[in-house]
Amino acid sequence: RKKTHVDLDPWLERACASLVASFANGITKDKAAVNAAITTSWSNGQTEGQITKLKLVKRQMYGRAKLDLLQARLIGAT
Repeated sequence: RKKTHVDLDPWLERACASLVASFANGITKDKAAVNAAITTSWSNGQTEGQITKLKLVKRQMYGRAKLDLLQARLIGAT
């Protein structure tokens, strides 16, 4: 919550001895990425949201129409 990477190591030690040990082991395996996520201000939330929206529309349209209707739903009728 505080976004301080110095608290990560003590937390991992406590977590490895608790009920969330498998989760902590997964974080330990990719510790560099977790540190980067904590310390940098970059986020891919906007991209993930657009991809999720596209997948939702694609699933809704499955088997109903062709590319022209999908394009009209995403971009708007031209």
